[in-house]
Amino acid sequence: MNEKRVKEAEEVVVAVMPKQDLSWIPNLLKKRVCTTFVEDSFSNGGRCQCGATRDSHPSVALGDNFSTAIVSHWDSIQHSSEQPTDAYGELEFAGSGKRHSYFLRLSSTTVSSVVFDIMRQHWKLGQPNLVVSVVGGEGRSKVKSWVREVLRQGLVKAAQSTGAWIITSGLREGIGKCVGEAVRDHATAVSSVSLNKVVPIGIAPWGMVHNRQQLVDPEGSFPAKYFVQSTSRGTYSLDNNYKAFLLVDDGTEGRKGGEFGFRGRLEDYISRQRPGSASIDIPVLNMLISGEVSMVEALEISLKNSMPWLVLAGSGGLANLVSDIVENVQSDPMCAFGGAEKEEGSPNIELRERITTKVKKHFPSEQDMDKLVDKVLSIYQKKDLISIYHAEGTDDFDTVMLKVLVQASKHRVSMTTNPYVDELKLAVTWNRVDIAKSELFSGNIDWKYEDLEESMTDALENNKPQFVRLFIDNGLNIVNYLTYGRLEGLYDSISKTSQAGMLLQYFLEERINESIDKTCRVSIYEVSLLLEDLLGEVCQPFYKSLLKVDAASTRRKALKRVCKTLKEECSYPQNMCKHPWLCLFLWAVLQNRGEMAILCWEMCGESVLTALGGCKILRELSKLETETDAKLPMKELATKFEFMAHDVFSTCYQTKSSYSYKLLIRKSNLWGDATCLKMAMAADARYFFSHDGVQSLLSQIWWGDMERGTELWKLVLTMIIPPLVYTNLIKFKKAENAEEVKSVMAPPPSATDCNYGETVFSFADIKHHSEGDHEDSNYIRRPTKAGTATSFRPKKFPFWVSRWKQFWYAPVTSFIGNVVTYFLFLFLYAYVLLVDFKPPPPEGPAVSEYVLYFWVFTIVCEEIRETFIVGNKMFCQRLMLYLQDVWNKFDVLAISLFIAGLCCRMFSWSFNMGRGILCMDYMVFTLRLIHIFAIHRQLGPKIIILGKMIKDAFFFLFFLAVWLSAYGVANQALLYQYDPSPDRAFRRVLYRPYLHIFGQIPVEEIDTGKNWDRDCTDNLTLINEGKEPCRDTSHNWLVVILLVIFLLVTNILLVNLLIATFSYTFSKVQERSDTYWKFQRYNLIVEYHSRPTLAPPFIILSHINLLIKRNLRKVPSTKIHRFALQLKGKDANKLVKWETFQKENFLTLESKKQRGTDSERLKRMTAKVDGIIKQVGEIRDVDRRLRALESDMEFCTSSLQWIMEALSQSSTVKSPKSHPTRKAVISASIEK
Repeated sequence: MNEKRVKEAEEVVVAVMPKQDLSWIPNLLKKRVCTTFVEDSFSNGGRCQCGATRDSHPSVALGDNFSTAIVSHWDSIQHSSEQPTDAYGELEFAGSGKRHSYFLRLSSTTVSSVVFDIMRQHWKLGQPNLVVSVVGGEGRSKVKSWVREVLRQGLVKAAQSTGAWIITSGLREGIGKCVGEAVRDHATAVSSVSLNKVVPIGIAPWGMVHNRQQLVDPEGSFPAKYFVQSTSRGTYSLDNNYKAFLLVDDGTEGRKGGEFGFRGRLEDYISRQRPGSASIDIPVLNMLISGEVSMVEALEISLKNSMPWLVLAGSGGLANLVSDIVENVQSDPMCAFGGAEKEEGSPNIELRERITTKVKKHFPSEQDMDKLVDKVLSIYQKKDLISIYHAEGTDDFDTVMLKVLVQASKHRVSMTTNPYVDELKLAVTWNRVDIAKSELFSGNIDWKYEDLEESMTDALENNKPQFVRLFIDNGLNIVNYLTYGRLEGLYDSISKTSQAGMLLQYFLEERINESIDKTCRVSIYEVSLLLEDLLGEVCQPFYKSLLKVDAASTRRKALKRVCKTLKEECSYPQNMCKHPWLCLFLWAVLQNRGEMAILCWEMCGESVLTALGGCKILRELSKLETETDAKLPMKELATKFEFMAHDVFSTCYQTKSSYSYKLLIRKSNLWGDATCLKMAMAADARYFFSHDGVQSLLSQIWWGDMERGTELWKLVLTMIIPPLVYTNLIKFKKAENAEEVKSVMAPPPSATDCNYGETVFSFADIKHHSEGDHEDSNYIRRPTKAGTATSFRPKKFPFWVSRWKQFWYAPVTSFIGNVVTYFLFLFLYAYVLLVDFKPPPPEGPAVSEYVLYFWVFTIVCEEIRETFIVGNKMFCQRLMLYLQDVWNKFDVLAISLFIAGLCCRMFSWSFNMGRGILCMDYMVFTLRLIHIFAIHRQLGPKIIILGKMIKDAFFFLFFLAVWLSAYGVANQALLYQYDPSPDRAFRRVLYRPYLHIFGQIPVEEIDTGKNWDRDCTDNLTLINEGKEPCRDTSHNWLVVILLVIFLLVTNILLVNLLIATFSYTFSKVQERSDTYWKFQRYNLIVEYHSRPTLAPPFIILSHINLLIKRNLRKVPSTKIHRFALQLKGKDANKLVKWETFQKENFLTLESKKQRGTDSERLKRMTAKVDGIIKQVGEIRDVDRRLRALESDMEFCTSSLQWIMEALSQSSTVKSPKSHPTRKAVISASIEK
């Protein structure tokens, strides 16, 4: 029957919880009302045994006199009935100024699961990692000062570190008041409300609450105002430091103990709940402080449910009794073995006598002594669940709590592989790595992989990186731990409200719609799609090979393939992850878990590229995030990863620059053939690009085989007179230097590297590389048709050919050639517009104009090649990538205008329009020079500043337009009553006020007092025909005032605002303009490195050559593999080990810096002081023991001396000294 009631209650909760109105609470929760008046013998018939007066009882309770006469004892279940509760909602303590608390009046027989669901779902109380139930200390007796200190420094501090619920009576008396004050003091010390993890909950009897009628409202109180007053005898006010109150109603008034049954059931229910990602049930610890005799029953019931208890010895009352019998009463050893044979469950007489003695000692005035002794005997039989805490002990309070709960869990679970596993799970749940290090991983326990596996999962899912590091350092092998199935479980545990969680759910819904199975969970396929969307084309897709999905297939085909694969039995979930730390790094970064991601980064290889990858993912996620509170931490963590990549690479560059160059251009097996330069470019890592090592590599690529710093005039002169390349006018790198540079890029001898592996610094190197013509003397293996590799010695070009390629294939040569030809193009364009622009056919165009058309045609061919031919992306992807660049949009605009102007100028009716369009197009082509000169070290940063200022100017123009329109319309309307000409209205409303700013003010027209020698008329007919209207003189004074105000605002206010804005922008951007310029320099170098050698219009020859090579000769392009070095075998392992070594040096240096900070010094000092205090406590304990041992020795010595004297004399002669007593010996030693 009880199980049925619980099930029905849970169904009601599920059905009604989503409702906003709380009308369902009275239907679900009840109160108790006394229905039978049982006379209290001490009240002369005026009061019932329930505590209420006769007048407060309903007539039904007073009607049956016969039944009440034969009842001698009032029982809550039999003599009270349940009615809908009338007190629930929010509670506001008048004058306290604190957040509202929750309260609920409920019957003592209420189902615990219903109340717990209300607390978690409706009241939104945080998930507890621990529940501490404090019992005892009620009443008006004063709590000892050291007990208050234990509550403040021990209990509340431990509760904060673990995230605990503290359950007390919640009343302003005794221990409940002390706990409330301790929680209040702790909340004051915490900087934020969200950081306060302590949740105090009061469970009090309804009949003991003072002013409880203020809480009564059948429709709920939101809030109920509660006035705290000094209470009369028998009732107590609620404490305003508690967050929630459960007011248990058993039908009594002014009677204690009615809540013990419900409180015990609730604690037992909580102890059997396990949160979603936790590895253990919620631990519940009962704490006994002082206490009265009436609490013995609650203690006995709780111990029968195997609930652990922690007793404060010396706090008084029941706590002293329990600590005394647990520590000082020893049971008969034979009772444990043979007692059960005599009578099961009956203790021996001697044990009962000893316990009776202890009970009489602590409670001498107790009337029903036998009943109390029986209950204490029952408690004694469960003493293994009771732990005693001494205030002078050396262990911290939270450590004692941990040991108590572990000891209790060992009694609940009889067989465990390791007796310390439960203690470890508790430490992980509480996030107390300090306890785990000192108590569990001190070297005395042999931990196995199976012992740490479950706790490792708990630490990962609940973001506890310190425990992850601890487990790795103590025997957990991450390779054996992380399988793809477990990785899917980690991704499935991501919060559905986070950005990554929502994206994963979106991809999962797509698969669910495609699949028949509607109970799918997140798989590795959704993770692959998420990473592919965030990383883009920087690297190859992750995890797709596991699902047998082709990376080049469309998403629709891949989805069908995955659904088919997952429907079958897959073997990949049992496979170990190939790169476990990288998998965990990606998982942590997607959740923006900084500490966990940094830990995985430290363990992962290829640290520079991994940090840049994390930066890229976080910045992409921050773009998708709409909440500012979530976006800012992502940006901060992304910046931190960028700085880490910069610092690690700086360490590498300072150690060995040639290896650091390899690091930048190496294809990573870990990140799907991505390179550091490519990842940094995608991640917008400007600070990383500003590093001298990155810029040095780019400069080497830019200059090719020529010496860096070659004068510009030498390059231009050599381009004009090509034979000068064979002179010493331009210096090239020596053979030794060239070989040293090429050794940085030289790939290992493998079949695949011959076409794609070598990283080159110049276009000439690409040519050599693609044709298999290398200038080193090493043997290189080339793949044959059969798939094997054959050795060959590369053909060496003669000097005149190699020198020619060294000059013309350098990116700087291509850049200079494009600049020179572009100036010639602009000169030709200007010549055509100004001098040789002939009429439409058949008279024109002229020959120079036809040359201009051909020149623009070659520019269009190059833009088409750059957009649609280079690369292996889809058409739409290439187009979108092309249009992302602002200067590419300029090119599209310039070409579009040129085509439009060309078409219009060919017809006489649109000739003038076409000429105007071509004139405007000349401006666009000229502005394109800004991008060309972005490579210049001085002009580049200024161009960046200019772009920022243009953005600021748009805001200035907005304010200016507001004033122009306001003044212009008012001025025109005041000067002229009627002027229908649109041309004059436009000029006078907008154009003329704009000229006012620059001092062009027509005073004769504006000021009617001046003579204006212009023909005008007031005739409306003439005005409508276009005649100039005369001025209106009636409001001329207002026109002058408006002019003064307009000039004051525009010339002084707005112009100075613009100047101040420009100054701020300049000073702000100037600090980082060099960083911006270095970042943009990479794009320009890549652009000219990939361009053909010849510049327009001669570039058409290069296009024809490329067309023949690609389509006829089928020679693959090496341009798409620029800036990429493929390392394999020993070379790859050597570079990875070197990078890891440099990362360790960097981390060591950072650790030293961290230890040198003031905060770390203060932490170490605090730890030392705590250690000294602990040692002093141990010394005091040893001193106390030595004193006790000394007293015992003196007692034994005196007794032996008395025995010797007695034996030395005759049996008939008595000893002159009396037998020494222990008390006398101790007092004598104290006097000494």
